[in-house]
Amino acid sequence: MTLVAGVDSSTQSCKVVVLDAETGKLVREGRAGHPDGTEVHPDHWWQALSEAFDDAGGLADVSALSVGGQQHGMVLLDHAGNVVRPALLWNDTRSAAAAAALTDEVGADDFARRTGLVPVASFTITKIRWVRDHEPDLADRVAAVALPHDWLTWRLRGYGPAASSPLGPDLDQLTTDRSDASGTGYWSPSAGDYDLELFKLAFGRDAREATGNAGPGDSGTVILPRVLGPGEAAGEIHPVCFGSPAELPGAAGSGTLASGPRILLGAGAGDNAAAALGLGAKAGDVVVSVGTSGTVFSVASQAVADPSGTVAGFADASGEYLPIAVTLNAARVLSSVAGILGVDFDELSRLALEAEPGAGGVVLVPYFEGERTPNLPHSKASFHGLSIASSTRSNLARAAIEGMLCGLSGGLDSLRAQGSPATRLLLIGGAVQNPAVQAIAAQVFDLPVVVPSPGEYVARGAAVQAAWAHGGNRPAWPVAVDAAPAPDFHPEIQQNYLRASRHIDPGG
Repeated sequence: MTLVAGVDSSTQSCKVVVLDAETGKLVREGRAGHPDGTEVHPDHWWQALSEAFDDAGGLADVSALSVGGQQHGMVLLDHAGNVVRPALLWNDTRSAAAAAALTDEVGADDFARRTGLVPVASFTITKIRWVRDHEPDLADRVAAVALPHDWLTWRLRGYGPAASSPLGPDLDQLTTDRSDASGTGYWSPSAGDYDLELFKLAFGRDAREATGNAGPGDSGTVILPRVLGPGEAAGEIHPVCFGSPAELPGAAGSGTLASGPRILLGAGAGDNAAAALGLGAKAGDVVVSVGTSGTVFSVASQAVADPSGTVAGFADASGEYLPIAVTLNAARVLSSVAGILGVDFDELSRLALEAEPGAGGVVLVPYFEGERTPNLPHSKASFHGLSIASSTRSNLARAAIEGMLCGLSGGLDSLRAQGSPATRLLLIGGAVQNPAVQAIAAQVFDLPVVVPSPGEYVARGAAVQAAWAHGGNRPAWPVAVDAAPAPDFHPEIQQNYLRASRHIDPGG
């Protein structure tokens, strides 16, 4: 049996799955936590990757691996391969003013045409502008800009700071894939290339794509990772990539892997594109993922350019496109309201199902963390429609779930407005195992709702890439379904939500 592995280096944790390359059956898995915060030093991801490999029983019998990672996180490297500053993550909104400035300088229409998106604080281009403006001494040290999965893949191949990597700081070995590159704001899905003029506008310095060969030495030009194609390999895992002792993490007791089997490295992917691969998403499928953030995306055959910025026209990891709408507020909306009510998730579900659809007119606009879709980075959450009669624990619980899902339903409407077909909705994420979330989703969305069995679909999608790189063909693994709630669409839920959201103060 040939085994492949996939990694999901997400905001909160690192997950590893080891699968049978022929059937996609899970063989074993592991995980390790990441620190909280909106900026994290990448060394924490590296440590968690090692711990997750150990927890998964190691890689000694694995033939190929690929890394899926949180999109947009800005990893800045100097010429010696050192991380210049902690990575600013997708949920760090300090670059909101930089996003507005870039949009003003280029124009929303032109930005969307050139990159498929309009800047918001989540995107990498706004973060490098923020560093240029607020940390100029650090900006002067930057020799390369990468994303989380790019940096982890580079380190796994043996590159990095000279003191802790066997192959040293060859920045020209940095690689990425089209899905992650398309979330930077300086790569064009339609052209399939970096827009180096936009990078220079944002950072004030010239840039070039990594060559994959020995670097030309020190210069003022910033290196951007080489963009690999679907199914392409980035290289191989170096057996001493984690330093001394010369063993791959998780191989304890098995001896050095220096003369052991080759472990091929796939191209890697952004988290949502990896999830689409893991789910086997096809045209007509809309994926709604309820995690730290909420995402609504579909697979499309044509590049999307939405000058309103509501839909980001990303590329996917299969050679197609991945139009997506993202909300900052998803599963944590439920945990926040559960905390207010002093209940756990099971009790929150029970309370919510006691209330009628529409929660007696109570609406939660759940912008606890500001919001990305719509672009309101400084807004706050608020309850609306409260009266003496409607202010019950059950209505508050239902309003939390309805509000979270209505934010995502707005993303579906935006995808449809851009021409994305929608015939089935795949609902994934830890929060969707809640029975109330499943039932209420069938009332909020006007599509048949399918809940795939719980799984690490980002890591599974990365494993698809690993199998693809190893065998030369994209595997078609089956996906089990846990639930398919009966359609029960109630349009008044979304109507009430839209009325309440019009009263949100954009400045908080």
